[in-house]
Amino acid sequence: MTEDGERIPSPEETLRVIEQQRAATARALQPNPLRMYVPWGVAWLVGFTAFFLHYGLHGESYAPIGQMQALAVLMVAQIVAGSVAAYEIVRMSGHTRGDNQARGTMYGYTWFAGMVLMVLIALRVSPLLPPDLSGLLWAGGTLTVVAILYMAGGALWLQWPMFFIGVWIAAVNGVGVVLGAGWHALLTAVLLGGGQIAAGLWMWRRS
Repeated sequence: MTEDGERIPSPEETLRVIEQQRAATARALQPNPLRMYVPWGVAWLVGFTAFFLHYGLHGESYAPIGQMQALAVLMVAQIVAGSVAAYEIVRMSGHTRGDNQARGTMYGYTWFAGMVLMVLIALRVSPLLPPDLSGLLWAGGTLTVVAILYMAGGALWLQWPMFFIGVWIAAVNGVGVVLGAGWHALLTAVLLGGGQIAAGLWMWRRS
């Protein structure tokens, strides 16, 4: 007891408080899987399902969805997902100071810059291509940007799950581009859209 009558915490209680604070700090410096992965999964599941219904696997549409309608759904969904991811990255950097904060802020803005540049390239080149290849340029290009930024983010914060998800996105994207527009849309919707949602929920439960 102190002179004021207050009880002095035991060493075990002090250690417990330190561990709780350390765990809270660690969580604040880690990306929230619900904001980092799940929004992309939802965007790809919805957007690429629309593309798959438009293309089909044998050149025949499965639903009356135009290419531009599918593209609009995908791009709006990806813009929302990218904004959420950028917010989460800026939030993480807000818990640090100095070089780490600047690094996180620059990386967050890189998401926006990468997507804008991809849109500008696709707008310039896609009118010169057949419709299926035009859609493949939009889809494959944006996935390439996301895959590279995921791997770069994993390297930046030494986050192996984030890095390997980027590798997985790149692999599925590459296989889909080789197989064609319909297969690319199907593989992306199922393996990347559904996979991102499952991975985000699994990592959230673990954390």
